[in-house]
Amino acid sequence: MKILDRYIITTFLKTFFPLFIIIMFILLLQTIWLFITELAGKDLDFSVIMKFLVYAMPRLFPMVLPLTILLTSVMIFGSFAENYEFAAMKSSGISLQRAMGKLSVLVLFMGIGAFIFSNTLMPAAEKRFINLRKNIVKVKPAMVITPNQFNDLGDINIKISEKYGDNDQFLRDVIIHKKAVRPGNFTVIKAADGELKGNEDSDLVTLILNDGNHYEEVQQNSYKKRKKLPFTKTYFKKYVLNIDLSELGDVDIDAQQHSKGYNMLDVRELKQEIDTISGIINRDLKGMSRQLGIRIGYEGLNKNIKIDTVKKASKDTIQLLDRFKTEEKIKIYQIASSNVDAVLKKIESTYDNRLRRKRVLNKYELSLHSKYVLGISCILLFFVGAPLGAIIRKGGMGLPMVVGVGLYLTFHFIGIFAKNSAEEDGIPVFMGSWLSTFIIFPLSIFLTYRAATDQRLMNFDIIIQPIKKFFSKASSKSKK
Repeated sequence: MKILDRYIITTFLKTFFPLFIIIMFILLLQTIWLFITELAGKDLDFSVIMKFLVYAMPRLFPMVLPLTILLTSVMIFGSFAENYEFAAMKSSGISLQRAMGKLSVLVLFMGIGAFIFSNTLMPAAEKRFINLRKNIVKVKPAMVITPNQFNDLGDINIKISEKYGDNDQFLRDVIIHKKAVRPGNFTVIKAADGELKGNEDSDLVTLILNDGNHYEEVQQNSYKKRKKLPFTKTYFKKYVLNIDLSELGDVDIDAQQHSKGYNMLDVRELKQEIDTISGIINRDLKGMSRQLGIRIGYEGLNKNIKIDTVKKASKDTIQLLDRFKTEEKIKIYQIASSNVDAVLKKIESTYDNRLRRKRVLNKYELSLHSKYVLGISCILLFFVGAPLGAIIRKGGMGLPMVVGVGLYLTFHFIGIFAKNSAEEDGIPVFMGSWLSTFIIFPLSIFLTYRAATDQRLMNFDIIIQPIKKFFSKASSKSKK
């Protein structure tokens, strides 16, 4: 490797790694702020918090790496141009393409490494991150009672309006839904206030409720009695409820129970899942078509009859209903109406199921494309940043940082809007995944060409010269 190539690569890496750490730290602080409610008040060990941060880092990688490459390339090439190092290179016969050659190879390997990272480490880290979050919620469930929302606590769902007291043991405006074997909320308890009492050596928590009512739906065997919706209502002055937390207290922080999310799979697993969901969607559509054909009688028709062999009717319409009595006509209309309603409901339910599954399928396809987009975007953003730095001829943390962040935010927001639209099936998934990359590709070619030919970012003379000519002609005419 020549001294010039070694110098450029060394300068790039010296700027790249500190910038990468700074951007990762900033986004990590944002992640902590986003999930602060899941960490605060749980008395978690330091090791658990460190695991949370370590597992959260890889999910920030798709934002940190492209932004770091863009900013680094703008900063160092702008510094080269500002310090007349490019002028020295050109006077020695070294072009911009030659100066970017070995560094382009390094960025190419970075793009390949980004794809490998997103295909291996990111799904594993995402799996551990999701499971760790779900396990943290189960730690010390008495602390999970958040005001103004239902909280899962043992065999009840509890909602309160306020917690107060030295240890937040007193509760106000308590609503409890007791869990049952059959689905539904059949037992509801409301109380004006309550108190939580517990013992550190016991898995039982005692909830004492004051001034409330106990509602319970009565399940009847008879359908007629069930339609009357019978229930019992009991007023109480004091109600004691024991909650068993033995199962919730024994939580394995490292348990891995969830592993089927679209962000937890590699390329091979994503392709298998996409094929499975696509097969389910196609099978449901074929099943609906077959059922509708049977219901409307299409399946029973003789489809082998040739059109030429069927005799033409003497009239345009055949009045079949004239052959039936009024009562029979009413029954026919009722049957036809019920069949139409059944067909419409079947179509609506199938459409809703297909729409729901299509959204899930779009998420899996977007996750698959994003692994390839990450590597390609890193390479293209380098070919945007390097020539842009050479054109603006400004290094350091000032103008290059502003220009780089502005470019990346535009690139990032276009990608987010396109992905959201593709997820809702507004645009094709392929277009939603690659739209921002397709936009940045011609920009990278344009900037590289302008920098290689030593031209400014925009040639404003094309716009200014006609305006000058117009005003000079107008002024000469006025003088005459």
